[in-house]
Order: sequence, then structure tokens, then C-alpha cells
Amino acid sequence: MENLFEISYLIFQVILTLIGLIWWIFLFVLSLKLLNFSYLLWKNTKWTEENVERLLLEIKLPREILKPLKVMEDVFSVIWGGMLDPPNEKEKYFEGKYLLSFSLEIVSVEGIPHFYIRIPKAVRKNIESAIYAQYPDIELVEAEDYTTYIPRDIPNKNWDLWGCDFMPVKSDVYPIRTYKKFFEQNVEAPYEEKRIDPITDLIESISRIGKGEHLWFQIIATSADDDSYVDRGKEIVNELSKRPKPAKQESLFGTFIEFITTGSFGESKKDENILPPEMFLTTGEREVVTAVEEKVSKLGFYCTIRSLYLAKKENFFSPNKALPLAYMNQFNTKNLNSLIPWKDTITKVQAPDILQERRLFLKQRDMFLRYISRDSPFSPFSGGTFFFSVEELATLFHFPGVEVAPTPQLERLEIKKAPPPSTLPIEE
Repeated sequence: MENLFEISYLIFQVILTLIGLIWWIFLFVLSLKLLNFSYLLWKNTKWTEENVERLLLEIKLPREILKPLKVMEDVFSVIWGGMLDPPNEKEKYFEGKYLLSFSLEIVSVEGIPHFYIRIPKAVRKNIESAIYAQYPDIELVEAEDYTTYIPRDIPNKNWDLWGCDFMPVKSDVYPIRTYKKFFEQNVEAPYEEKRIDPITDLIESISRIGKGEHLWFQIIATSADDDSYVDRGKEIVNELSKRPKPAKQESLFGTFIEFITTGSFGESKKDENILPPEMFLTTGEREVVTAVEEKVSKLGFYCTIRSLYLAKKENFFSPNKALPLAYMNQFNTKNLNSLIPWKDTITKVQAPDILQERRLFLKQRDMFLRYISRDSPFSPFSGGTFFFSVEELATLFHFPGVEVAPTPQLERLEIKKAPPPSTLPIEE
């Protein structure tokens, strides 16, 4: 027993000695990381102030939109390329350049719905071309930022708010329910009246809020410039398909031990089943595997999705804060994925009941400021976003025609654009 105690004491002494010798290495590495982060934050801020000007475009919808939703998916595919300008090492560390984002916003100002897209001014022509190419009757008009209609010191004695970010329940390579599941697309006649459009419920519900009430729904998107989601998708597919993991190459020592214990080495184990494991999947499992493979095969964006309900205190109607949540529920499935309010971002404080009012105020302020600045949840730190394919993005944000969204409060263009007459003389 005494020998065991002495050995333990010696081991403890060795560990303390090692810590005493190398602790400064960990401190040095941590200091380098903090210095690198602070430097990049400073350079990014400076580059943004000098090079990035953003503008808000309101999307004016015509009465008739006869395009299938697949067209909106094509629009986002073009925007993906127009926004994809990743910096090289020189631009990142010496200029402070980074990958820019844009935001898609559906807003109700006292019951009047609006569609907006907020973009860097430098890519305005690219964005407009992508939309006009598929929706020539739409108008994009530079607009005043609607967030300025709300006092900047909210919440205050007159105004209150409730908000949250959304997050996927499972890994982001599992897709949500997309527009393809809402109707059977008729190739010969892909008209609006043939479609069950999920956005109709959102437009209808937010048009019913009253005076002094505002409801904001926002999707911030940054082009996915890596293949990490593809790798994660393959891992999930292999796991769901019950495919065996690639055998690791054994070391010489491991081979020697195997020979000592079994008397043989290098013999491959024979599979008990001749058929591949995929053949034993149920119909539901096969559907999930196919859905994951389809999602990661598409272009996509790293997204933040959030909603805010703001109102004067005498007009604040608590059930209205759930309108975007009801909209999101349409895309949730048990076997694939769901988008739910992110608990850490909900403007509600949990126990303990210490400084509850102050903590709630700070949480509401943080949510409001992140919305109006169009920041991700952890900004300026990375993270907090998830991968969304162009198909999923088109499902949540697209342009409904009057046939499926007859809401009178949604202002529409009554005059259809026409091309110039062919007889019009052209100056050479």
C-alpha cells in the first residue's frame, strides 16, 4: 500500500513538473489566437467601412406570377455565384476582406406586407439580373430601411418586442420539407393556381396585425464556399446505410500482437451477408438517405433565420409573436428535419430570478441590434449558422401570385411591363 502511495505521489510530482515547464506554451498559443482574432476583427471592420455600402431593395410583385417555384431555386443559384468572392490569404490578412452576405426579409408594417432584399451595393446588378431574368414583371425599388420606423432605444416604456433565431433539430445536412412536397408539379401547365403555396399562410396572417404592430422575418445568407457540408452528408449517408467504415491500416506492432495471440495475421474477415447493407433499408430509411444525398448535391448558403414581433405596449398582442413559428411548422418533419426557436436566443430569461428585468432588457436589445445590423448570432465570432440548400431557401422565400395569395393588403403592380415595339428606331 505504501509503495502504491509513493508511486502515485511520484506520478503527481512529474505531472506538476511538466505543467510548470510547458504552461507558458499553452498561454502563448492562446495569446496568438486572441491576437489573430483581434487583428482580423480590426481589419474586417476597416475594410467594411471603406469598401462596403449596403442598400435595401423592395420587391414589388405583379398580380400574375405563373412561374413554378423551381425558378426561384434557379434565382438563388445565380445569386450564389454572384455573391461568391472569397478572399485569398493576402486579401484576408492584409486588406481585411471577407465573404459578404445578403438578407431576405418579409415584413409587415401595421398589417401591410412587404418583400425586401438587402444587398451590398457592389453586386446590385448581379442580383437584379438574376431576379429579372426569371421574373421580368417584378420591380426592384431602392427603399428606406423599415427598421428606422421603430425607436432605436427599444424596448422602452412605450415599446416592447419578442424575438428568436431558428435552428435545425438535427444536423443541417438533413433537409426540411421543401416545395416539391406541397404539390405535384404539372410540367405542361406549371401555373400558380395548381400549387399549394406555404407562404400564403404567412402573408395572410401577418396582414392581420394592427396599428402600432410590426412583424419582421429575416434570412441572412452567405454563399457556402467549402465542401464541409458534402463531407458531413456523406458521413450521415454511410451511417444511415449501415455501411462499414473503411478499415484502418494496422501498425507493425498491432500485426505482431495479432500473430502472437491468434497465430495468423493479415487475414481479411469475410462478410456474413453477401448483399450490401443498403438492401436491408426500410422504405422510410431509404427516403431519408435519398433526401440527404439530394440536399448536399445542391449549391447552398450558410444561413441565420430570425423573427421579431414589435409593438407599442398598448397594442402588443402576444399570440402574434407565434405567426412566424406557425409558418415554419409547415416545413417540419419527424423523419427529416425541423426548424425550431433556438432556446438561447429567445427573448425570455430563465431561472435564477436574479436581475430578471435587466437580463431580459439586455437580451431584447441584443436581438434587436443583431436584426437591424443583419448580424449572425455569434457575430463577431463565427458559428451559429447552418447550411441551407437553394431548394430550401426557395421554399421559405419566393414570390406568390395573386391566385394563391389574394391578400388585398399586399400591394401589387397593376400595369404589366411590355417590351419596346420592334419598330422603335435604334440609334447607331
